[in-house]
Amino acid sequence: MKIDEIKLLYDYNDWADARILAACARVSPEQYAASTSYGRGGLRATMVHMLDNIWQQRITLQGYYQEPLADEAAYDATELYEDAFPTLAVLRERWMIEQQEMRAYLDTLTEETLNATIRYVIPGAMREHVVWHILLDAFIIHATQHRSEAAALLTGYGQSPGDFDFTMFLNERA
Repeated sequence: MKIDEIKLLYDYNDWADARILAACARVSPEQYAASTSYGRGGLRATMVHMLDNIWQQRITLQGYYQEPLADEAAYDATELYEDAFPTLAVLRERWMIEQQEMRAYLDTLTEETLNATIRYVIPGAMREHVVWHILLDAFIIHATQHRSEAAALLTGYGQSPGDFDFTMFLNERA
């Protein structure tokens, strides 16, 4: 994977997220916050899960390109919780911050770091992956799954975000 390719995928990801966020703005606050049995438990819960930055913390924290620290708490990767985002406005504000931080990180990448292996600790286990594999999976593929869940919820509320085809994104950029 090359840096310009991963950045293009992040442009797509931001474009698709903007479509979901725009559709979220068209539902009522009650619909946004309602619990459902679909997605992560409702629209807000699904959106917060999409925003969750644990992976971003894992790949950007100092030390991940070296041996993992023995103390899992030293990484301070914290999970986001739905209650912290009572309104779409609060979620959107945090979304923009996370997006800017991710873009700043992507701007620091070199071919070497993009293809480097990182090690990280999850409860009870150490994992090892290539950086671009994590960037592709956690931020693009996984986000697509949850965008689809959010889109289904939004469509059920009569506010379809429309299509998310990569080719549509490319056509709009042309």
